[in-house]
Amino acid sequence: MFQKHKDKAFILLSVAVLLLLFALDLTTGSAEISPGDIIRTYAGGEVPSQTRSIVLEIRTARAVTALLAGIAVSVCGLIMQTFFRNPLAGPFVLGINSGASLGAALFVLGLPAAGIGNGLAENLGLAGAAWIGAGAVMFLVAAVSHRMKDIMVVLILGMMFSSGIDALVQVMQFFSDSTSLKSYVLWTMGSLGSVSHSQLPLLAGAVLVGLLLAVISVKPLNMLHLGEEYAVTMGLNVRRTRYVIYSATVLLAGTVTAFCGPIGFIGLASPHIARFMTGRSDHRILLPCTALAGAVLMLLCDILSRLCSLPVNVMTSLLGIPIVIWIVLRIKKPF
Repeated sequence: MFQKHKDKAFILLSVAVLLLLFALDLTTGSAEISPGDIIRTYAGGEVPSQTRSIVLEIRTARAVTALLAGIAVSVCGLIMQTFFRNPLAGPFVLGINSGASLGAALFVLGLPAAGIGNGLAENLGLAGAAWIGAGAVMFLVAAVSHRMKDIMVVLILGMMFSSGIDALVQVMQFFSDSTSLKSYVLWTMGSLGSVSHSQLPLLAGAVLVGLLLAVISVKPLNMLHLGEEYAVTMGLNVRRTRYVIYSATVLLAGTVTAFCGPIGFIGLASPHIARFMTGRSDHRILLPCTALAGAVLMLLCDILSRLCSLPVNVMTSLLGIPIVIWIVLRIKKPF
């Protein structure tokens, strides 16, 4: 009974903090807009046209992007940590982020060198190239892992692919011009403001499909948490579960990386926060709690990054690293 009340308290508190941070995110920016003007904008009241445009087309899109990105990378981190039984696992372990970086590098660094495109970072073509890169790496990992029974072998392969791709990207950076290199470096720092109002449905649609696959995987993840041998004896088709989790990973982490750039540490820290606050290992509880924790962290990082005029990835690292260290020190078994 106490555990159920603890779960409800965490969820209610997280939702309250989430709503507060979402509202605060709408008021944060270079242009001063009062909470009253924001309320009147959503209510259809009289406000200057410039204020309406900033609130509806810029700040709302950014806040919703932060919400979706936080949920996506945190849920992806949870399923990766459970699937690989590794508390340090995240979207990067299968080379998803590296694949997206390769796609972005080809678009930003390669096309201008070939006389095609302009290398601008804020472009739907960049997001598409990054997503294709993430999907291609995921397809390669899935094809190789088809012959592998040991999950840890897949983990090692993913990390090897990631290292190889990172080396290719560094070669492209070395031979690129300064303008293209600057655009690519800015993309790697992460940006929640690069997603326009018209691109939000595409981002939201891909994330929702990925979340649906993650929800479908809840029962298999609970089995895998007790060990792969136990899961097999319980009748779990581990190979099919792999493909579902791979697909969820590329839709969640790949899409967010494509649109927002690499987002660090949120996917690593959020599952640990949810486990620590709830004391649960049941993914029926962990998944929504992790999603809420990730959304709260991402909104907080977005607000702080704008107040300090720093890239969002700087804030995610500054917040994420101490949180993970604190949790690991507080509990004897982090996973």
